[in-house]
Amino acid sequence: MKKDKLIYWTATMIIFLFEGVLPALTSQTAMAKEGIKHLGYPEYFGNALVVFKIAGVLLLIIPQMPKRFKEWAYAGFTFNFIFATISHCAVDGIHFQSFAPLIVLAVLLVSNLYYNKLNPENETTYTTARKTQLV
Repeated sequence: MKKDKLIYWTATMIIFLFEGVLPALTSQTAMAKEGIKHLGYPEYFGNALVVFKIAGVLLLIIPQMPKRFKEWAYAGFTFNFIFATISHCAVDGIHFQSFAPLIVLAVLLVSNLYYNKLNPENETTYTTARKTQLV
């Protein structure tokens, strides 16, 4: 159990740093704005993405958040990493850098796997109510 918590919190903190702290600190730099523009997205898309990333990491690191909210954050980050990979491949071609988001996705999947391993009984109200209806 202690090992599982260590793995979960390590993976979750990596996501927190890469997807919350770094974007919050660097989103308004010229390099970040040029990166968004290079991929063909408008500047406001980068700003919106940073807001949602910060909201997502807060949902992941605050232990009292309901499981349903954490599931949405995990799903949002998964879509983000998949579409980032597609965008980089479409614009820059297939290079190692194009697949870097998939490396962070692997860390996210470890976080999600260990979150669910540590919280199996923490089901959402809807799921619990649905199961009782089926019985």
